[in-house]
Amino acid sequence: MIRPALPQDAPAIAEIWNRVIRETTQTFTTVEKSADDIATRIAQGAPWWVAEADGTILGHATYGPFRSGPGYAQTMEHSVHLTDAAKGKGLGRALMAALEDHAHAAGIHVMVAGISGGNAAGLAFHSALGYAEVGRMPEVGQKWGQRLHLVLMQKILS
Repeated sequence: MIRPALPQDAPAIAEIWNRVIRETTQTFTTVEKSADDIATRIAQGAPWWVAEADGTILGHATYGPFRSGPGYAQTMEHSVHLTDAAKGKGLGRALMAALEDHAHAAGIHVMVAGISGGNAAGLAFHSALGYAEVGRMPEVGQKWGQRLHLVLMQKILS
C-alpha cells in the first residue's frame, strides 16, 4: 500500500535512507538522516509517501525545492529509496506515481532526479518512468575517496 507518510514512520524511513548513505554511492552524502528531523518535516507538511506491507515500511519518496529562488518555484527534486527486499515489485513506480500526482496537483511543472553516474539501476528506473537525461556533471561528487559523476534527469509534469 502506498500512503502519505506519518511522523511515526520516521524511524523506518531513516533506517532505509541511512543504509543507502552508509553502504552505497547512490547518494554522495555521508551525513545520516535523523528520525527526529524526518518526523518534524513530515509533521510540517513535507510531501512524503511510504510503501507499506503488513505494517512494515518498505520504501519512501519525497520531494523538495530543486534550487532556491522564485524562478525555480515550479521545479522540484525528489528522493526515492526502497529496502533491498522491496526492489523489483513495482513499489518504486507506485511511490513515484503518488509523488508525481501530488506535485502535478500542486502546480509543479518539472521534477528533477540527481542520480549517481554509477547507479545503473537508478538511471534505468528513471528512464522507464519517462525521465530524460539532461546533463552529466563529471566528478562533481566524492565519497570514500572516489570522484563521482552526477547525472541530471527530468520529467515535465504539466
